[in-house]
Amino acid sequence: MRPSCRSGSSPQRSNAVSLRDLLVLAGDYPLPITPGIVAGCEGAGEVVATGPGAVRVRVGDRVMPTVFPDWIDGPFGLERAAQLGGTRNGTLAEYAVVPEEALVPIPEHLSYEEAAALPLTAVTAWHALTGSRPPLPGQTVVALGSGGVSLAVIQLAALAGARVIVTTSDVAKAERLRALGAHEVIDRRARPRWHEAVRELTDGRGADLVVDVAGTLEESLRSVAIGGDVAFVGYRTSATAAPRTALDARVLFASGARVRGIAVGSRAQFTALTQALATGRTQPVLGRVFPFTEAVAALRHQERGDGFGKVILTHA
Repeated sequence: MRPSCRSGSSPQRSNAVSLRDLLVLAGDYPLPITPGIVAGCEGAGEVVATGPGAVRVRVGDRVMPTVFPDWIDGPFGLERAAQLGGTRNGTLAEYAVVPEEALVPIPEHLSYEEAAALPLTAVTAWHALTGSRPPLPGQTVVALGSGGVSLAVIQLAALAGARVIVTTSDVAKAERLRALGAHEVIDRRARPRWHEAVRELTDGRGADLVVDVAGTLEESLRSVAIGGDVAFVGYRTSATAAPRTALDARVLFASGARVRGIAVGSRAQFTALTQALATGRTQPVLGRVFPFTEAVAALRHQERGDGFGKVILTHA
């Protein structure tokens, strides 16, 4: 048996909820879900006990679990697809038992609430940005909307010195997006063919990387530079939105782009993310904070989709 540790706040300190949780509840999640499993895959807490032979963590350590406990490094595969809140008990509990290999230290500058915002959306954003060719200073990255992944993409791409273009259908959020690091914000309502605006802003060249969280793959391919990358993160923006229509294969061929499906990330990628955040003293964007006893209200708030920043549960 692998060494394991129990982490929490009283002893689990904080959790986060996301679109992923809504898709699981709606029975529309692409990976297997075991009935009756403890929900949730995002959390942060402190180690209160360790199993025999544990060497990576000690009692008192502040830690976060990886979403895929068996995915330590390397490419994703079915042999690494076991996930918290899916096929293994998740984090929406006062205590969680997690293999020590699946734990990542919390950066010193982050609170437990901020740390709980990292395991799913922030790691996904890091994987999207760095899993192929990390953006170089001056290159262009496009993020879609103001969901958790996109907000993290903006912060991390700006931290790398990239030029960040963001699309939004809520112009009231434009200044907040710029404050996070976006250089240009495209109003999707005024410019529904937003890929044309990306082309204009890049003098016809297109973006080096588009992080597609909404399933608008055809528009993403029309906005990316020849030989660029599209990180395909999600196929819908809410649990009730209909999936996008089929892609015209001619658009894919003509783009000359590489399309990568993104499945959160490994422990190694999570660790690299925390190092980048610590270096830049960067904090994730938090939205509403609910008591742990109001988890249902937090999920309903997430379902409305009108917030800005991660929805957090605190055990304080």
